[in-house]
Amino acid sequence: MTVERMTLAPGLEIARAITGLWQVADLERDGTRVDASAAAVEMARYAAGGYTTFDLADHYGSAEDLVGEFRTREAEAAHCRFFTKWVPGPGPVTREMVRAAVDRACSRMRTERIDLLQYHAWSYPDPGWIDALFHLAALRREGRIAQLGLTNFDTAHLRIALASGIPIVSNQVSCSLLDRRAAGAMSELCLASGVRLLAYGTVAGGWLSDRWLGAPEPDWERTGTWSQMKYGRFLRVAGGWDALQRLLAALKPIAQRHGVSIANVASRAVLEMPAVAGVIIGARLGASEHRQDNLRLFSFALTNRDREELAAVLATLQPIPGDCGDEYRRPPYLTAAGDLSHHLEHLPPPFHTEPGAAGRVIALSGTTWEEAAGFARAVRVGDRILVSGTTATHAGHPIGGSDPTAQTHFAIDKIEGALQSLGARLEQVVRTRVYVRHMEDWEAIARAHGERFGAIRPANTLVRADLVGDEYLVEIEAEAVVGTVLPGTSD
Repeated sequence: MTVERMTLAPGLEIARAITGLWQVADLERDGTRVDASAAAVEMARYAAGGYTTFDLADHYGSAEDLVGEFRTREAEAAHCRFFTKWVPGPGPVTREMVRAAVDRACSRMRTERIDLLQYHAWSYPDPGWIDALFHLAALRREGRIAQLGLTNFDTAHLRIALASGIPIVSNQVSCSLLDRRAAGAMSELCLASGVRLLAYGTVAGGWLSDRWLGAPEPDWERTGTWSQMKYGRFLRVAGGWDALQRLLAALKPIAQRHGVSIANVASRAVLEMPAVAGVIIGARLGASEHRQDNLRLFSFALTNRDREELAAVLATLQPIPGDCGDEYRRPPYLTAAGDLSHHLEHLPPPFHTEPGAAGRVIALSGTTWEEAAGFARAVRVGDRILVSGTTATHAGHPIGGSDPTAQTHFAIDKIEGALQSLGARLEQVVRTRVYVRHMEDWEAIARAHGERFGAIRPANTLVRADLVGDEYLVEIEAEAVVGTVLPGTSD
């Protein structure tokens, strides 16, 4: 048996079982550091076994430094590919910040060029995320980055990036038999655009393994590793311990028929999804390894009978809510801590605010027309907020290309950013007005509006209008009342 390989992008061949180094951060959470020389030896063993692709990040403890040590010490590193991530804090992103981040990663990893740089955004209403991607694309053209990817992006914002001309080759997302969010609209977009998914969490932090079949429910407050804590939350949303036992009981006979482990079947089911290029399997360097068992992932393929049995049990699970990456952007926060306390101190307001006339407060997004034409992006008067007609533009650049769906989502992001800056939420919108340039685009625009406002149901008007600027396909204005609260939410 050998590790399957595939071409992710021109010049970038990868192992379809990617070795994830997130566990480095877990191993170092008590303040100690993983021994770099010992880690380099362990990584060389992975590479010798065909596991020649490693996934890491700027915030995975000393993982980037370990890769640098591996490159320096071990000959096997020359045959490997290293994917890292840049996960900046929220707020404005400048060209200098992006260059400094790439330079820092290259220095730590002891390389002149990053094989795949994957970017994570915390807040879409803050347009800094699109600035970051434009700056990263420029560094790709310079040769500092070979390929550009995303991590934890949802479908709408992957679509915006692609329609805006950002050369994305991959999106790394959570995907497992417990978490099927990537199997729907995300996979459809990826297959249509040529983007491939890199799937993590395929064994749900180890819960999808023989070890837990028939085992008693653990104490969720003392479940050990960060991975177990994180995916324990996914598990409880999907239906709890009984749901896990049903799934494991269905996986066991499939595994027995193929002579493999439950974990193998769980990962294979994800690997066979058409949009998936590879599955990321975590390694605790120097602490434990499952290289031989993981190799069996490539010894079999699921049969129609296997898929039917899996479909039957999956139908009994509760779906994980939202789209890919939502666990980092909205409740329920399916993170190790159950919130964003391990990641962020706070989210700054996306736009500048200042006092206006007659006791008003205004929000400014910085477009040249706000000053030239004398208007604000939004105005708050008491509990009422009125948002100006908003198009898919940022920093003087049209966003979303000729895709009406992408333009609609970006315009709604700007509206949400204005609301957040004035102390409100999208859920408090009570009216929207949508102006459409071409009537043939009305349904795509309406459906994008429905994705964002379907649970809010504001009053709405959609009309055809000649918009200022040939590049704009849609313009949206909104009104919100801060005192309004949806059932099940709190103000």
